[in-house]
Amino acid sequence: MSRIPTPSSIDAAPEASRELLQAVQKQLGSAPNLFRIVSNSPAALEGYLGLNGALAKGALSAPTRERIALAVAEINGCDYCLAAHSYLAEHIAKLTGAEILANRKGGSSDAKADAAVRFAVEIVLSRGGVPAEAVEKVKAAGYSDAEIVEIIAHVALNTLTNYMNSVLDTAIDFPTVSKIAA
Repeated sequence: MSRIPTPSSIDAAPEASRELLQAVQKQLGSAPNLFRIVSNSPAALEGYLGLNGALAKGALSAPTRERIALAVAEINGCDYCLAAHSYLAEHIAKLTGAEILANRKGGSSDAKADAAVRFAVEIVLSRGGVPAEAVEKVKAAGYSDAEIVEIIAHVALNTLTNYMNSVLDTAIDFPTVSKIAA
């Protein structure tokens, strides 16, 4: 059970959040628990959806965005985000099970995507204190300045949802995933 109430439906959410949740439902076919629990603060929901929507129009591909989300969720230990992004990675981004596992372990079987995922991992582990060489390495892999900024923004966005779900103990409403063996 979540640590604060998760509105049971869009109609049970604060009035200022309902239109935003309806847009989520239209896009995803449902309003998952993450969105409904965040809807307790219409401002937080609007901010999250705004950044998420803007980054979806960015230069990074959907598969790369999912790869980053999986790596960040694994490091941050967010079971909700691991379940959600494993589902999205398989069903929307069309990543294989082997690729999803590689992403959760901080890499990728695709050389260019591997550079982005490893850079994202380095950002999380260093709390943003990456050396100049890390930026040069991701540039050398073919990422533009805009894409580098977007990788950093995706790390921040996913860290936000990881913390939201971990702190609030959001009930998982996606198929759960197994822990990775040490």
